[in-house]
Amino acid sequence: MVDQIPSADAIAAMPREDVLRLAIEQFYFGYRAFTAPPDRILEQRGLGRVHHRILYFVGRNPGLSVNALLSMLSVSKQALNAPLRQLIEMRLVAMDTAEHDGRVRQLTLTTNGAKLEAQLTGTQMKQLQAVFDKAGIKAEAGWHQVMSCLSGQS
Repeated sequence: MVDQIPSADAIAAMPREDVLRLAIEQFYFGYRAFTAPPDRILEQRGLGRVHHRILYFVGRNPGLSVNALLSMLSVSKQALNAPLRQLIEMRLVAMDTAEHDGRVRQLTLTTNGAKLEAQLTGTQMKQLQAVFDKAGIKAEAGWHQVMSCLSGQS
């Protein structure tokens, strides 16, 4: 792994494969650093990253249906079943029947679920704020553009 960030001129002079490998390494180590603080909090409760993703997206979308969550996370029913059931049993997520259709199950965070989600996501928001402050607004905009392209949203 490179200790210093290469300049745009240095990147332009590098073989393309080296640039792409550098990006892969930075992505990997960046993601590891990004997930480490919430992972420590989750581990204390016997939870993992999938639990955090469920808490995050249910918190951002109160009343989200189970099917919509499946689609959002792009996982199978089998992959979602156990962690969602665990969050419900721990009283972090509530599942209710939708008023408009008795077949639809809607998810919301409980008070304790909202507190945990805020703690987990708060660590990441502080980290991103510090990184964006250091990198500057142009780098932040570039990061959003790259992430949007990577996720197929642009």
